[in-house]
Amino acid sequence: MEDVLGLLAWGPTGWGDELADGLRVTILLALATLPYGLVLGFLVALAKNSSDPALAAAGHIFTTIFRGLPELLTLFIVYYGGQILVQQLVNLFTDTYVEINSFVAGMIALGLVFAAFASEVFLGALRAIDKGQIEAGKALGLSTLQRLRLIILPQLIRYALPGLSNLWLVLLKDTSLVSVIALDDLLRQTNIAVGATKQPFLFYAVACLLYLSVSLLSSLALTAIERHVNRGQGRA
Repeated sequence: MEDVLGLLAWGPTGWGDELADGLRVTILLALATLPYGLVLGFLVALAKNSSDPALAAAGHIFTTIFRGLPELLTLFIVYYGGQILVQQLVNLFTDTYVEINSFVAGMIALGLVFAAFASEVFLGALRAIDKGQIEAGKALGLSTLQRLRLIILPQLIRYALPGLSNLWLVLLKDTSLVSVIALDDLLRQTNIAVGATKQPFLFYAVACLLYLSVSLLSSLALTAIERHVNRGQGRA
């Protein structure tokens, strides 16, 4: 027991601070990816719901690509492909070497995948809103932005929240993929600790508990948000 506590202790002799730092990076990556993925997913859903055939086709192509590709492959394409593209653009003006930040690459790749799935959730929520309410907004002289803010978004959040909650939990797990591009997230720090101590069961079990703890806290928070958003629906 003392050996276990020593391995998980903070300081130069233990790995507790490294695991905590990896957990911090994991949570920050998920939190940074979430708003970007939500906004992009909403825009893609609007495109797919558009009466313009070109916009609808572009939205469907986007979701087909990023829902069909494995997340790990998308990560490699963004990280290595983005590195090549940015370097070629920089070479047009200077010989400076540019390296893509692993955190940014992970955020972009995971955000693209999240947006592809979120767009389907948003699309279903958009189609669940009674069109009569939108027509009533037009009859009252509300602008497009006013209809979006006062009629569509409040109901969209209520309809989409259960699906988005599941996608958030999936995103938390998918952050472990960034360990392959040398971002010091929880899984990478765990792998380093396992390699140094030869204690795979201990450190992988601790990593499991940390992931489960974050997921449990997220589930409790999301349940509270859903209850707040749906207040008054039972009486209605």
